[in-house]
Amino acid sequence: MTTRIDARFAQLKKENRSAFVTFLMAGDPDPETSLEVIKALPKAGADVIEIGMPFTDPMADGPSIQAAGLRALHAGMTLKKTLALVREFRKGDDATPLVLMGYYNPIYIYGVDKFLADAKSAGVDGLIVVDLPPEEDSELCVPAMKAGLNFIRLATPTTDDKRLPAVLANTSGFVYYVSVTGITGSASADSKAVGEAVARIKRHTALPVCVGFGIRTPEAARAIAADADGAVVGSALVDALRGSLDSTGKATAGTVTAVVELATALASGVRAAK
Repeated sequence: MTTRIDARFAQLKKENRSAFVTFLMAGDPDPETSLEVIKALPKAGADVIEIGMPFTDPMADGPSIQAAGLRALHAGMTLKKTLALVREFRKGDDATPLVLMGYYNPIYIYGVDKFLADAKSAGVDGLIVVDLPPEEDSELCVPAMKAGLNFIRLATPTTDDKRLPAVLANTSGFVYYVSVTGITGSASADSKAVGEAVARIKRHTALPVCVGFGIRTPEAARAIAADADGAVVGSALVDALRGSLDSTGKATAGTVTAVVELATALASGVRAAK
């Protein structure tokens, strides 16, 4: 099985460059604008796009992404509509890898088998479900792999060499290294510490290692991408979107542009790394 994620990282390896991975919340600030922004990301330089599945209790997310999830939920976004957004995206782009990121509860309520079938047919390539540890692989991870989806696992600064093999056992696509202890958007990544962590993880796996949490500027993205196979930016893009909204929280004529301009600058930083 080769997914779009596998193909994209193989291509990037040939080009000797790191991936620029973006994150935005599905349905933020409304379903129509969200689709428009996400459709614009590949041309802005995004190599892989993570799409958040809005949820009421996002335990790993900081204030920016929590607020994005609430904006999306208030705008009527659901998991079914998130899959519809992916389907619409795929009508114009069959190459860019799409990863759904979020929590298990909405998937469980949707129904695991139905969700996996619908996600695959919509054009989803991988899943990041932050509250399912390896001990629960039979819940979603193994069924997802059987359905042809990559299941991407998080490793953190507290994932030691004893724990790492369990984390990596059924991981595919890439490993997502969380560069800081804590929630999204809470601190800046230390590129030296990240470089050492990436090297340690690579001793255990041949998978690409992408680094996220704490990357907000083109300079930070460049520093991280020098050692990692990809730099993931979420909160900074979500903040750019939020800053473009009007006083009532609605999209403006500048919403897409605000996100695209920052994404383009971040992509340039990543591309300058190697």
